Amino acid sequence: MKTRIFLLWLMAIGVQAQTVSVQKSPPLAVAQPAAVGVSASRLDRIDQLIQRAMEDNVIPGAVAMICRNGKIVYYKAFGKSDVEKGIDFQTNSIFRIASQSKAITTTAAMMLWEEGKFNLDDPISKYIPSFKNPQVLDRFSLKDSTYTTVSAGREITVRNLITHTSGIGYGVIDGDERFKAIYHKAGITDLFTTEPVTIKESVEKLAKLPLHHVPGEKFTYSEGLDVLGYLIEIWSGMPFDQYLQKHIFDPLGMKDTGFYQPTAKANRLVRVQFRDKDQKWKNFEGAFYDVDYPIKGAKTFFSGGAGLSSTAMDYATFLQMFLNKGEYNGTRLLSRKTVEFMLKNQIGDLYGKDSGFGLGFAIVGEGGATKGGVGSEGTFEWGGYFNTKYFADPQEQVIGLLFKQTQGGSGDYTSVEFRKAVFQTIDD
Repeated sequence: MKTRIFLLWLMAIGVQAQTVSVQKSPPLAVAQPAAVGVSASRLDRIDQLIQRAMEDNVIPGAVAMICRNGKIVYYKAFGKSDVEKGIDFQTNSIFRIASQSKAITTTAAMMLWEEGKFNLDDPISKYIPSFKNPQVLDRFSLKDSTYTTVSAGREITVRNLITHTSGIGYGVIDGDERFKAIYHKAGITDLFTTEPVTIKESVEKLAKLPLHHVPGEKFTYSEGLDVLGYLIEIWSGMPFDQYLQKHIFDPLGMKDTGFYQPTAKANRLVRVQFRDKDQKWKNFEGAFYDVDYPIKGAKTFFSGGAGLSSTAMDYATFLQMFLNKGEYNGTRLLSRKTVEFMLKNQIGDLYGKDSGFGLGFAIVGEGGATKGGVGSEGTFEWGGYFNTKYFADPQEQVIGLLFKQTQGGSGDYTSVEFRKAVFQTIDD
């Protein structure tokens, strides 16, 4: 009887990917800039930058946040989240973070990797058999979108999915018109939808389609993270959204992050805006997607690559967990060693000479750091389709987030200038 109770106890603790940590960093809290080596007067330059950008009409507004050494030193909202209705941005505004979802999906996968559910260099066909013997696109007919293929000669691995070296494309936003046509004809769901589609359905269709190239040979930005989301369901035995809620969002206190927002929070979701031909900011109605996907529709498609919405505060919390080497407020999601190798370049110079790509993030390399304005070597970063950006510098213990929600070209220069300005506030 005692043996059975012990086995049940082992099973119970085994389902908790997150654990109590011997380390306990405090949750993010506001502090005086000088207390963490940041210049208050130089922070004023951030105000001036964003105000100038609104005067230049390149953005309608933004939410900006800066943290150092686990303390919030700057957290402000500017401008209008809906110019047509005169609604102001708030610091707790909810944004469609799109591709910023990828780092969260990767984190969930690596928590399961720590549990021994898979190896990074496992072929994904081990878990999704329809990906067996992948094919590379050979010839393509513009007339009717028919094509021929040749054998890839190599299986797609989990690591390939995370590092965008799988050869899988990205459909409607793919840089290759052939793949846009192929994915459209196959009925692949890209990025967002209000339709009653599941990631399993979309991934199984994706498995039948050709690759851009042999896995591991090139960097091709892809919806491989949607495949990873489905793999998380297989490895964990849980719906993907529930896994994230139980093992990442609840433990970190990310109360406003999810694939879909409840009705009570719908009014905090900012509008996607674009600048029309008269240079006026209007609400974007969308092209291949319904812009209101986080608050309406079937709410069944959990895109690991692009589906989440969140706040600046929630995402800063997630990034702080990485700066804490996998721990936040006494809860450990990942070990220090796991975080360390996730933040190492995994793909040589396939991403570029100045930057590499780790597990979930682009990583600033020595060449990038020496150019100035982007942070130390090892700074990790990414952004989202709707103009959200973040970066985190482990050496300086700095986090910067600039969240906007726009589409179309407007000459927006704020992301680059904000990042430069953040590192210029360091005063220690």
